[in-house]
Amino acid sequence: MKSVRVGCVKYLNARPLIRGWPGKVEFDHPSALCQRLAKGQLDVALVSSFEFLRNPIYRIVDDVSISSDGPVYSVVVAHRGEFSNIEEIELDPASETAVNLLRCLLAELGLTPRLTGAVPGSAESRRAHLIIGDQAISFRQKHAGEFQFWDLGEQWKKLTGLPFVYALWLIRPEVPDAKSIAQRLRGLRDQNLADIQVIVSDAVADAAGRNRKSRRNFSIVTTTSIFDSALELEKSKGC
Repeated sequence: MKSVRVGCVKYLNARPLIRGWPGKVEFDHPSALCQRLAKGQLDVALVSSFEFLRNPIYRIVDDVSISSDGPVYSVVVAHRGEFSNIEEIELDPASETAVNLLRCLLAELGLTPRLTGAVPGSAESRRAHLIIGDQAISFRQKHAGEFQFWDLGEQWKKLTGLPFVYALWLIRPEVPDAKSIAQRLRGLRDQNLADIQVIVSDAVADAAGRNRKSRRNFSIVTTTSIFDSALELEKSKGC
């Protein structure tokens, strides 16, 4: 088991899905993990759901995903004014899921803003921009009165009535004993969700430099984000 090359996103909501893994874990941004898994540099990774759609050779680990059934809080477009009037949205290149989901939502709504690469330092500007993960949580707290936040999970739910799967564990087809690996990952999820308050406390302690009020808010949204990770991918065919 320890020889399995495991990759995981470096966001808070992934902690209940990987904490306690006995071997080495490579933490990276979602887009980088997709590339490494596709190249065979990793055996199993928690990656974008779009990676499986693009290359359906992998085995899916059943009943484990990072999902939301409505607002997700940490995948948003920060903007000013009416969303329908936005002319340009800067993208976060770290997330293939969020970028693809945004493209789908805009197309279904008949909106055609320009989608551009992020400019260094632009997160604090007046431009509309897509932000994800821990950065989105921090940004929302810091700029709550300055921006509006278009939550992609909420918009998907409104459009389809369905939950959305952002990330899931994928195992390369040549990896032996995939079922055993999948069972171990499900076991980690169960153990960590049973001990969720410890994980939340650790996450809050890691939020260095926050004042007391911010840490309290951070704890609340972290709990919400982590519990979203427990939603099951019920209709997958995998391990």
